[in-house]
Amino acid sequence: MKRKIININEEKCTGCGNCIPDCPEGALQLIDGKARLVSDLFCDGLGACIKACPHDAMTVEEREAEPYNEFKVMDNVVKAGRNTIKAHLKHLKDHGEEGFYNEAIEYLKLNNIEIPQPDEDKPLPCGCPGTMQKDLKNQHSELNNWPIQLKLLNPNATYLHNANLVIAADCTAFAYPNFHSKFLKDKVLIMFCPKLDSDLDIYVNKLAQIFEKHNINSVTIVHMQVPCCGGVEMIVTEAMKKANKNIIMKDYTISITGELV
Repeated sequence: MKRKIININEEKCTGCGNCIPDCPEGALQLIDGKARLVSDLFCDGLGACIKACPHDAMTVEEREAEPYNEFKVMDNVVKAGRNTIKAHLKHLKDHGEEGFYNEAIEYLKLNNIEIPQPDEDKPLPCGCPGTMQKDLKNQHSELNNWPIQLKLLNPNATYLHNANLVIAADCTAFAYPNFHSKFLKDKVLIMFCPKLDSDLDIYVNKLAQIFEKHNINSVTIVHMQVPCCGGVEMIVTEAMKKANKNIIMKDYTISITGELV
């Protein structure tokens, strides 16, 4: 499919790095002195990074970039060289995209390209600060972890072990005024939208990874009293089946007027 995506003019790019913090999806990294689009997979094409570029090196173009087709992503990644390949592989690992990581490795093997070995003890420079794993206990709110969006969550995060999970639809925290005090104390929060987010099978797979890798004590589901929000329970249930787990689960419904039903 054709979609909008960021294009970087390598001749104009000076490697200042101003664009990096403006890419919350983590699709940009500074490699070999240039800004690189290390993953088509996470570039939304909205151009938040463009305004930060002082040299007009960034534009939005419309080109073939099928979503979730790792082989097409790798066609672009390998052209930028070994360091960009290495950054892309780590990028997929950091976002918990195990399936796409394995496809990337398969691509390298099929094309006889050496697979770079990641430096596990050295974080890549100018990565995605918005997705950096954080344990937020003892802060000023009941929120105990970051990130909270399922798409950004690393299923290997240590704070998930022996956790009590709150898996909530995005709107619930805005609709229910006592969301923090009622649901978040001593729990790990995971959020997504079953209506607007694309390819929910990825969410099933990522939750299944979490259930498999960690001893999850309980799951609390919070969703809105609208038909499309029923997808939250469906996704969690499917993930438990896939992981062959039977975890204690509570289900709460929030009305659009902000009441606990």
